[in-house]
Amino acid sequence: MRAHVLRKQRSPGRVVGPYPVWSCVYPMLPWLARHLIVPLHERLVGRRTFAFLRELMITQSLAPDELRALQRSKLRDLLMHALSNTRFYRRWFREAGVDVQTDDPLDVLAALPLLDKATIRDSLGHMLWRDAPGGLIRSETGGSTGEPLIFYFGRRRQAYDQAARMRSHRWFGVDVGERELYLWGSPIEWTKTDAIKRFRDALSNHLLLNAFEMSPARMDHYLDVLDRYRPSALYGYPSSLALWADHARGRGRSLNRSRLKAVFVTGETCAADQRDKLEEFFGVPVADGYGSREGGFIAHQCPQGSMHITAENILLEIVDPQGQPVAIGESGEIVVTHLDAYAMPLIRYRTGDLGRLKAGRCACGRGLPTMDVIEGRVTDFIYLPDGTIKHALSIIYPLRQTEGMRQFRVTQSKDYRVLVEVVADDRAKPISREAVIRSVKPVLGDDVPLEVRLVDHVPTSSSGKHHHVVSHVQPDGVAGQRRGGQA
Repeated sequence: MRAHVLRKQRSPGRVVGPYPVWSCVYPMLPWLARHLIVPLHERLVGRRTFAFLRELMITQSLAPDELRALQRSKLRDLLMHALSNTRFYRRWFREAGVDVQTDDPLDVLAALPLLDKATIRDSLGHMLWRDAPGGLIRSETGGSTGEPLIFYFGRRRQAYDQAARMRSHRWFGVDVGERELYLWGSPIEWTKTDAIKRFRDALSNHLLLNAFEMSPARMDHYLDVLDRYRPSALYGYPSSLALWADHARGRGRSLNRSRLKAVFVTGETCAADQRDKLEEFFGVPVADGYGSREGGFIAHQCPQGSMHITAENILLEIVDPQGQPVAIGESGEIVVTHLDAYAMPLIRYRTGDLGRLKAGRCACGRGLPTMDVIEGRVTDFIYLPDGTIKHALSIIYPLRQTEGMRQFRVTQSKDYRVLVEVVADDRAKPISREAVIRSVKPVLGDDVPLEVRLVDHVPTSSSGKHHHVVSHVQPDGVAGQRRGGQA
């Protein structure tokens, strides 16, 4: 629940708001949000978020063997549910030759093939539990391969992921209801424009700034907002936050950080230089989070710097190219099974990201296993001739929503020209260049030359990953700077 800042334009680059709701009770909002507003909202929408949060605060201290026993129990329940309620998994289990009613659930898991995006696209309708409490919630993602994917989740998974996020904030002393400023840009947030939701979001003590519009004038205004709002936490894309910090430093701004406790980054790879820059400028720890829309809240860093897997909800495997588990400490593809994804089970789902499991227990004392993410989502900025900087996701989101597209890549040359390469989905309505232009033009405006090509395939990098947005522009003031964590 995030309050919206961008209400209306008074002049180009100038944003109006935000202003406190009910200034007489504003000092009480953290307490009200923590104990009344957010719990009431979660209950009204059918999510047991706070019950799950209490549960996770206890289970994080379990010994590794106790956590494994919990995973085994939850995995058995998930497999039985998938067998009883989805046509896809009934066939999947039968073809794998497993009996989920009698076999050890971990043995069943190991015998199943990996689940990839192509299989989900082909079988989506047969993977759903249409009687999920609260209904099916549709979502989509481009993932790290640039291939759009439609999927569904339910209230149970949603509540557990939210509870896991709340827990990770508590590790840094940031509790529910404390002021949090988001530098974000997901269209999901930007479509929540009715007055009731804006009012609710303001009362939840969250504030959203648009990471998709980072012109110098707007970033100046964002600095003013930060000074007035004095948040306990910042949350956003590491590339956008690092860009903002560079801008503030260039302006010689000294910010009010009196309440700030942590900077939470997610959504893309956080490069070492970005982390150093953010910790130096904001003067607080930077905590990286790893997850995805389809995979859920997978892992998060603790104050000691270890990336802890949310093992109560996520059963994570590291596999080689043949799908076989690798030894602890060896790198491979990250495969996840969300143990609370009942509306649409994702069992042994291939994330396309690379990582490795780590041995031993973290010095923080939590029993949650730890991991490293070697390569995750890598993004770049798109630069406009007038100095505006667009986050890669501002162009990724409209592209992946364009009907008839299977894969895409966006490349910006040094002279600002943008090339969009599109691989059509033969199973869908034929895609046209005009449809792609209609999706992209509002992001780029009229001053950026745009070319669209329909191609048979988009090559991957040497690592096998597909970097779906790459810009070669080196505008004044950012030459030589890392963009989006890309090497």
